[in-house]
Amino acid sequence: MGHAKGYSSHTKRAAKLRQRAFIKGQLDMMPLNLAVLPWGLLCGSLAMQNGFSLIEAQLMSLLVFAGSAQLVAIELIANDTPLLTIAITTFIISSRHFLYGLAIRQKVIAQPLRWRLPVSFVLTDELFAFSHHPKAYQTQVRLIYALSAGFSFYVAWNIWTLLGIVAGQLLPDLTNLGLDFAIATTFIALVIPAIKNWPTLACVLASGISAALLKSWGVELWLVFSALIGMSFGYVLSRGEQP
Repeated sequence: MGHAKGYSSHTKRAAKLRQRAFIKGQLDMMPLNLAVLPWGLLCGSLAMQNGFSLIEAQLMSLLVFAGSAQLVAIELIANDTPLLTIAITTFIISSRHFLYGLAIRQKVIAQPLRWRLPVSFVLTDELFAFSHHPKAYQTQVRLIYALSAGFSFYVAWNIWTLLGIVAGQLLPDLTNLGLDFAIATTFIALVIPAIKNWPTLACVLASGISAALLKSWGVELWLVFSALIGMSFGYVLSRGEQP
């Protein structure tokens, strides 16, 4: 009898921990969910203004789920750009997610595929910002937290896209309202808390300065080159700090 009570108590405690992890994931992601509201509105309205149907515009967020890549793809599709060019461009823009996957690989590699697949789907810039804890993804409770945060962002993104679709039909051109600045502010909010040492600061500064210069010079792959420059600075300085 005592063993049964102990098992029941342990089960209830585990259930409470999972529930708390789910709620905490929702609450922690809420500020970022709200931060991308202008971004989602822009994405939905831009799709409608470029001739997408309501279903096509919404499916873009449901299936692609990649804000900056979606915006670029919408413009390219509307301009009848060749499919190969669209594929290469969106691949380059989204290639950072490959680095995200590599960065958390060791944390999730021991988890069953049924956990790793949904984590990979919702591994956005925002969720990656929550992935720096040494024990992230390494227990069921932490996996529930990550998936709760990630899927709440997915749901919010699709709701904002739908609002943008409706607004794009009822209101004048939303692209003139400067909503695209939400993209920059979101990334700034994600990057700043991660600057905790000199190599990271050097990486951020080198990336930002080189991006501004290369873009002003008309270099088409300015984003890729600036990212490589920033990572190189950070890597060299981090190696120099090691004993």
